[in-house]
Amino acid sequence: MIDRSPSIVPADAERDIYLVLDDFGRTGRAWRETDEADTERATLIQHLFEGQYTNPVCIVAFNTAEDRSRDATEEIVRELSERCADEGRVPHSLEAFLGR
Repeated sequence: MIDRSPSIVPADAERDIYLVLDDFGRTGRAWRETDEADTERATLIQHLFEGQYTNPVCIVAFNTAEDRSRDATEEIVRELSERCADEGRVPHSLEAFLGR
């Protein structure tokens, strides 16, 4: 009998999964641990706007079904900039991220 490890491929592998590289200052940078349900684009945008990330540096999107990954930072910055304009404010946690 062979023991098998559980798959690390998300259950909903047909969509893009978004992960954030966060900068913790002197502690360093780390890819943030994220619940599977929170890796959708709309949820990511909401969490960034709410300040749930310390100092986001980079956002990567990957799709295991399509065997690809990409740097999604610029497109997320554009979307966040539009949201900030609509809301009439820029959350403090996004100032540096949007300013780069």
